Amino acid sequence: MSTSESFISHLLELRTRLLYAFGGLLLVFICLVPWAGELYALLAEPMLAKLPKGGQMIAIDVITPFFVPLKVAMMAAFLIALPYILYQAWLFVAPGMHTHEKRLMLPLVMASVVLFFFGMAFAYFVVFPVVFGFFSGAAPQGVAVMTDIDKYLSFVMGMFLAFGTTFEVPVAVVVLVKMDMVSIAKLKEIRPYVIVGAFILGALLTPPDVVSQFMLAIPLWLLYEVGIVVAGWMIKDSTEVETKNG
Repeated sequence: MSTSESFISHLLELRTRLLYAFGGLLLVFICLVPWAGELYALLAEPMLAKLPKGGQMIAIDVITPFFVPLKVAMMAAFLIALPYILYQAWLFVAPGMHTHEKRLMLPLVMASVVLFFFGMAFAYFVVFPVVFGFFSGAAPQGVAVMTDIDKYLSFVMGMFLAFGTTFEVPVAVVVLVKMDMVSIAKLKEIRPYVIVGAFILGALLTPPDVVSQFMLAIPLWLLYEVGIVVAGWMIKDSTEVETKNG
């Protein structure tokens, strides 16, 4: 097969995988549309639970009540379809990978998805009640706390992204060690700088309250330590296997 034919076959394969991935996402989205309102209500529950009795959210734009629940349905559809989308990506890249690369990449991809979901769950069940309770309690007397549903969705998605990415730290540490870009000893040596950086990121990525900043910075630091431990185990296992084979 010539180079041009090989390139075209790869493009055709990429198109096929993209179509399958988009089709799966679209199918899940269509199934979720009838429950878009319920999904938004579930997403808004941490905020609504902290509002004063009788408190509610508002929609300041005419089309917001229609489009915002659809955005939530799309976000939920993407999360549900994510394993299938990644499976299609795997089918595209796996034929060009060596066996040892497959053994490394597949667990890392699976761990990345699981950790991202854990990060979102941590934000929803732990961080949101604390943050929204703090903001509601900080309102001056006589001020009714009401938020626009679109702005609330943007805030929540930003927090999900921040905490989901934070929970990817162990995977990033393992990848850096396995690629020989950094050693375990160096990771331990720069620990103080990582801790300072965690608190700086906490201040940049979370609302301007100390509680939420700590709730991002502390898990970031602890997950960094978890990454060091896991990377150490993997290097030890690899060394033992090489010794036996040698």
